[in-house]
Amino acid sequence: MRELDSRAKTLLKTLVERYISDGQPVGSRTLSRHSGLDLSPATIRNVMADLEELGLISSPHTSAGRVPTPRGYRLFVDTLLTVQPLELGQTERIHDRLQAEEPQRLLSAAAGLLSSLSQFAGVVTTPRRSSLFRQVEFMRLSERRVLLILVTPDGDVQNRILAVERDYSGPELTEAANYLNHHFAGLDLESIRRRLQTELTSLRDDITRLMTRAVEAGGRALTEETEPMVISGERNLLGVAELSDNMERMRRLFDLFEKKTGLLTLMDASSRADGVQIFIGGESSLVPMDQVSVVVAPYEVEGRIVGTLGVIGPTRMAYERVIPIVDITARLVSSALSHNVA
Repeated sequence: MRELDSRAKTLLKTLVERYISDGQPVGSRTLSRHSGLDLSPATIRNVMADLEELGLISSPHTSAGRVPTPRGYRLFVDTLLTVQPLELGQTERIHDRLQAEEPQRLLSAAAGLLSSLSQFAGVVTTPRRSSLFRQVEFMRLSERRVLLILVTPDGDVQNRILAVERDYSGPELTEAANYLNHHFAGLDLESIRRRLQTELTSLRDDITRLMTRAVEAGGRALTEETEPMVISGERNLLGVAELSDNMERMRRLFDLFEKKTGLLTLMDASSRADGVQIFIGGESSLVPMDQVSVVVAPYEVEGRIVGTLGVIGPTRMAYERVIPIVDITARLVSSALSHNVA
């Protein structure tokens, strides 16, 4: 594509901004009024014709005005967009709503927050469960029942009740937990299980059996299927005219939410990128819809990327608002999860 001159860039920027704001095709009179350029209507129409020839805007059949194409949105986002930083009060409100101790509740809160702030759909991929553990505790519930509390390096907490052959005292349970934490923290549970079978001649058999049972139960807990993605606010998209006025389009969109496969692949691929990524109007074959954009960013635990979060909405979204919302939410989720691990 040939380089646009400053006049064409200004008119394209104005057109995209007015269309995002008003949702109506933009005519030359509106561009003349809002662009700040002293151009004749004929000159504006000529520039519009050039932009249309380049595939950056199109003219709906029912209107004399123009609307951006996905390619036009892409050029706008990459080179013309002025991102608006969030106000301090908005950042503090996001921070206050992301204070859940339990990681799953925190991620659900983040999805809801992204939805409410953007008025579109918020989506968060959940971390793949680690097969490692950071800490275990045992708690006596009754003569033959012990509660296992297992904490992963990501701060995920799993509880399982163990049926045991005899009554263990508090000191015995503490001894078993301390041994596991001291010798095996940071190892994967399969390695621990093998070592328990071969190395623990120094401990009594019944304590070894307790620890082996704990490791087996912990392994099952950490490999159980968890929901790979939290989605909030899909219904908001029913109020978006360019999506809801076409039933086939809405069906495809809700199939995307229900099946999740393409969306998960897109989100996983985004986790390898640095910072916010924007997929506009079917640029990705994974979300092949010209009317839908996805704005995503990775989040971390102690510097290690464990998932992604973002907003799914129409291509006609206020990117200058949504981008900083996604960015600050990813940063605050990373901070909260890393704080919970610490």
